[in-house]
Amino acid sequence: MKPLTTFQSRTVVLPTRDIDTDQIIAARFLTTTTRDGLGASLFHDLRFGADGQPRPDFPLNRPEAEGCRILVAGNNFGCGSSREHAPWALLDYGFQAVISTEIADIFFNNALKNGLVPIVVDADVHAWLVDNPGVDVSVDVRESVIGLPDGRRIGFPIDGFARHCLVEGIDQLGFLRQHAAAIDRFEEERAWKP
Repeated sequence: MKPLTTFQSRTVVLPTRDIDTDQIIAARFLTTTTRDGLGASLFHDLRFGADGQPRPDFPLNRPEAEGCRILVAGNNFGCGSSREHAPWALLDYGFQAVISTEIADIFFNNALKNGLVPIVVDADVHAWLVDNPGVDVSVDVRESVIGLPDGRRIGFPIDGFARHCLVEGIDQLGFLRQHAAAIDRFEEERAWKP
């Protein structure tokens, strides 16, 4: 993972509630063991018609969505199965954060472990973001705040350990590897000696 401290992006809004992980990345696209290329199948059944052509009314297919790295999603985003491919697909597509009023627990944790920032805001802030698609929003992971164009700074909950890993650009295994010498000392000090 790359360190993630602050970034700014325009938003793209997908206000549909209860988008589950199968809608984020359908099971038929989970035949790979790598993360690369999953973004091409992100929201496939919503983005494309039966003929394989992009649906022009789908938010990610609109020209103004090009380059947006923040997805404003409807309530209960990421519900469903525990597939880690869902945050992988969002990241591969180019998203760095998802903002919603509610993000399913398993998806929330999988996102954090893979470098996607899940941001939960209250209903009023969410409604403002939904009503104003394409606005520039800044995300400060270290301070756990988003900045809105009208000057408001909105805090969002994030576990301290997860924040540390995002800012350092490491996953849980990377964190353990940083402490390998201390772990070795601990094991040596407590080793059974006949």
